[in-house]
Amino acid sequence: MGLTYFKRFRMEYDLRESVPASVPMPQGYELVPFAPELIRDHAIAKYQSFRWELDANVFPCLGRRDGCLRLMREITSRAGFVREATWLCRYRDPESGRPLAVGTIQGLQLDGWGAVQNLGIDPDHRGRGLGTILLSRAAEGFRAEGLPRMHLEVTTDNTSAIRLYERLGFRRAKVVYKAAEVAGV
Repeated sequence: MGLTYFKRFRMEYDLRESVPASVPMPQGYELVPFAPELIRDHAIAKYQSFRWELDANVFPCLGRRDGCLRLMREITSRAGFVREATWLCRYRDPESGRPLAVGTIQGLQLDGWGAVQNLGIDPDHRGRGLGTILLSRAAEGFRAEGLPRMHLEVTTDNTSAIRLYERLGFRRAKVVYKAAEVAGV
């Protein structure tokens, strides 16, 4: 194990002007507002979204089912947790009819800002506008809470996420570094 530093962008959005524009919900998908009984579904969506991604190296809990569940419980128990900025995206499997958790976003209030936590979409469901829809709903939730701005952090190697955020109007505000223990370094 060795210590590695991951370069990340803090990206910001001013909610006083607008919220990021959404797109229509694709057929077969639904958004579900946060409810405590959905914590496990959020954790499943988080795990499916991040387990093979670089962020599972930056934040090892994202690469484990139990780690994602523990993280969801920790986020939702914080004093600054913003229910209105926390959403689950589900897809109704056409064969079984069961709803599958395929996307998640959580929001916190930190120092007067809305802070996006772990926007994730299962790789099998990317490219359908679900990230845009979740981010737009989180922004609406932050705005309803009276927060004037929101921010998130993204690893600089995650170019598709950065393109999405910039397309929606986020701007790069600063570079931050996250230290992580990585095997084989």
